[in-house]
Amino acid sequence: MAAHTIVLPGDAIDDAQIPTHPKKPLRLGPGLRHDPFTNAILPTIAGQLVSDRPKNALRVETSTGRYLPRAGELVIGTVQKSAADVYYVQLSDHAAPATLPQLAFEGATKKTRPQLAPGALVYARITLADRHMDAELECVSASTGKADGLGPLTGGMLFAVSLGMARRLMMPGGAAASGVVVLEGLAAGGWQFETATGRNGKVWVDAGSARTVMAVGRAVQETDEKGLGVEEQQKLVRKLLKEMS
Repeated sequence: MAAHTIVLPGDAIDDAQIPTHPKKPLRLGPGLRHDPFTNAILPTIAGQLVSDRPKNALRVETSTGRYLPRAGELVIGTVQKSAADVYYVQLSDHAAPATLPQLAFEGATKKTRPQLAPGALVYARITLADRHMDAELECVSASTGKADGLGPLTGGMLFAVSLGMARRLMMPGGAAASGVVVLEGLAAGGWQFETATGRNGKVWVDAGSARTVMAVGRAVQETDEKGLGVEEQQKLVRKLLKEMS
């Protein structure tokens, strides 16, 4: 599991926050540099310091900026086209399309593989991310052969949020850990809907009516854009529940 803390450019990073692995070399990701004179690791941007001990990696993530694919992350992509045995999937406006093998779905064979048209949405996991190569995706667990919630997303609508909001929505511990309570509040108020969040700043919402889909999606975007705290989100929930009753 990754640990998180906020850092500013030039901040000293505590040794306890730097992962150590007996066999793997330390990998510095975006937002960090190594000072060869002091042997210190220094942030170059403001953001959230992410220390991933199993991977022996350290990086700084920001709420804004371009999405950089990282292996293991869950993303929502839009199919651009198919060619040979792969789909080309767009993850962001600034990155080259990722490749998704057409057999990388639960139970897929050459006869049963999903037929995804341009514009179709998929919930996928990044299996390979390298600055010199296109990212690769899968919609099935390589270890179990099960979808585990991944695959085509049918119906619903896609909403754009900041990378920071996407990260908060996907934090272990849910609303208690992230401070994002708007979805939990709407569900507690009796609204029925489904959501999926991608680390690339995408939130998919589906419900029984287009009105509910729009209301849920816009509530998440408003929380993100206005930086609403817990009490402000609760106020927004009460307002929406009243308007939709």
